[in-house]
Amino acid sequence: MFALFKKEVSAFLHSLIGYIVISVFLAVNGLILWVFPSNFNIINYGYATLDGLFFLAPFVFLFLLPAISMRSFAEEINNGTIELLMTKPLSEIKIIVSKYLAGMVILIFSLLPTFFYFYTVYHLAVPKGNIDVGGIYGSYIGLLFLGASFLAIGIFASSISKNQIVSFVLAIFMSAFMYLGFEFIYDIGIFGNAELFVKSIGINEHYMSMSRGVLDSRDMIYFLSLITFFLLFTRFSLEKRKW
Repeated sequence: MFALFKKEVSAFLHSLIGYIVISVFLAVNGLILWVFPSNFNIINYGYATLDGLFFLAPFVFLFLLPAISMRSFAEEINNGTIELLMTKPLSEIKIIVSKYLAGMVILIFSLLPTFFYFYTVYHLAVPKGNIDVGGIYGSYIGLLFLGASFLAIGIFASSISKNQIVSFVLAIFMSAFMYLGFEFIYDIGIFGNAELFVKSIGINEHYMSMSRGVLDSRDMIYFLSLITFFLLFTRFSLEKRKW
């Protein structure tokens, strides 16, 4: 399993995909937060806060994380190497987890440089350090869970199509629906007493909860359950190929 994980990480680092994803993520957020005049510009806003980063990052991840995961299984299926992979002395779940963890490495590498933003904002505050540190830490953890969920969805999308572009589009659609779809359904107001339950199914409700700096076990269980759900669906999708 570790050998496959190492191979997947190496594949990312020896191709342009991993570097493009990290560079685009940092460039888009950096330009909007520090350069372009907007409501998210930290300098123009006048307050030492990273709220703009945690609002923008999920939308950037909606496109970048599917770009990471689209090749996970679609490439193997298209090249006909999926059967060879399945004959290795590894269970389907170990293969899936190896590819998933390799994607998580790229996700973490994307987030780590943004701690420089935190360092900068911390020192820009008056007095120095006058920021909601707990809220920022909670937002980072929430963003990590959100990205991990998008990756799990993307890997599932990659397992049901041999075309990487199709997998990419499917992953964006499913991730966007899980992130904001239930918010729109909630706003329609057609479910009566079940509206809050419908809203709680969506990712954004739990992401926003963690962004307040309170790490509620219910939010963590939600994300872990969502990730497990899509990874198990990926396993089911791969097992169908044996029938």
